Amino acid sequence: MVPLMSLWIPIVASAMIVFLASSVIHMFLTYHQGDFGQVPSEDAVREALRGANIPPGDYAIPRPSSAKAMGEPEFIEKATEGPNVFLTVMADGLPKMGTSLSQWFVYSLVVGIFAAYVAGHAVEPGADFMPVFRYVGTTAFVGYSLALPQNSIWYHRSWSMTLRSMFDGLVYALLTAGTFGWLWPS
Repeated sequence: MVPLMSLWIPIVASAMIVFLASSVIHMFLTYHQGDFGQVPSEDAVREALRGANIPPGDYAIPRPSSAKAMGEPEFIEKATEGPNVFLTVMADGLPKMGTSLSQWFVYSLVVGIFAAYVAGHAVEPGADFMPVFRYVGTTAFVGYSLALPQNSIWYHRSWSMTLRSMFDGLVYALLTAGTFGWLWPS
């Protein structure tokens, strides 16, 4: 067993490497450009939403008042008539990238901590690269990717968007695993 505290260097190093890789993926590679489509008549939709004065949060349109209400004729008519929307409203102004980037780095640390915990219990000090890589990579992939299909299953996000994000998660998991394999204590 390798104590979690003796793995702080690979935890922090892998979070830094993942942070840099995600920056490269989102700033220089173009495969995420089509993740969100443009709404037809965007200006009219923006004006209507602005007039509704919706506070930041997550919304469903139409939204039933209960599970029972989903079977009522009024709700069925609204859902049939459309549009059916899952909507995330953010605060006005440019996104606060510093906050999002900080949260992403902390998230990467958390994934690293869980990967370290699992590998630390499965692999001994001085282990070869591949056993460390396998345990850390699998755990990191779970942390970065396996919850994403829920967005396509329940919220109807496009599967192509989900699969691109899962591919990113695979890249992050491989980088995390490689970093741990490289820095595994002897």
